[in-house]
Amino acid sequence: MAPHGWLDVHHAGPDTHGHDGEQAVLRLMTKEPWRRHAAGLLSREAAVQQQLQRSSIPVPRSIALDLSGEAVGAPAHLMSWLPGRLCLTSATDSILEAMAQVLVDIHQFTPGLDRPRQYQSWATPGKRVMPPWAQRRQLWHRAFELLEQPVPAYAGTFLHRDFHLGNLLWSQGRVSGVVDWVETSWGPAALDVAHAATYLAMLHGVEAGARFTIAYRRRAGARHDEDEFRYWNVMDIVGYLPDPAKVAQPWRDSGLDINDDLARSRLEQRLEHVLRTH
Repeated sequence: MAPHGWLDVHHAGPDTHGHDGEQAVLRLMTKEPWRRHAAGLLSREAAVQQQLQRSSIPVPRSIALDLSGEAVGAPAHLMSWLPGRLCLTSATDSILEAMAQVLVDIHQFTPGLDRPRQYQSWATPGKRVMPPWAQRRQLWHRAFELLEQPVPAYAGTFLHRDFHLGNLLWSQGRVSGVVDWVETSWGPAALDVAHAATYLAMLHGVEAGARFTIAYRRRAGARHDEDEFRYWNVMDIVGYLPDPAKVAQPWRDSGLDINDDLARSRLEQRLEHVLRTH
């Protein structure tokens, strides 16, 4: 699975209604490799949404599944519509604090015996190849060497696993929806934090990712082992290889002026920050 979470989906807007008049969203999986894995991805998303209905986390409610695509032409998930819109253009303290609190709430959710699957690393050995655009090759060598070390021990936590600004809806300054639950997993909380921070760093600069991490750690109130935290951050960064440019086009579609070279440069700056700071 791709680490950035940009699945090929089509969200039918608030003018789409069910038989009872309820506003709804239809998610279609039309491109590979997601279509090939759609049955597992969409079933997981529906199950997680059902679990989270007993929480305060603002998630859509699963209405129906068409895993084979027989009814609508592609594997599909019909879910309730949530108010709000994406907010990719800003990383103010209020936005980062609201993000951090929602992620703390997600990590505090207890699924009982119905835990999601174990997390999967997106920094597979095949990704650990020097990118041709790298300006500081020694940083990437250090990152690859770090990932050769044993995985640190961790306390398992309920993870969104693809938590970032692109999967949050906002209304009146608050998070009104958390979407895209197909990768939900059980694993280290630091991996979710790292993913959100790396995304922010490429979107708004390294400082934004660092401020989010500080906000999360303050709200979570838990002590962190710095070596362990560095490992999960590096795992997330390497997961964007061979090229983070794949996430930049949707940002440009949203009106942000982030070219491919800037996304690459910011990812490398993020790696430098992680290796130096943590």
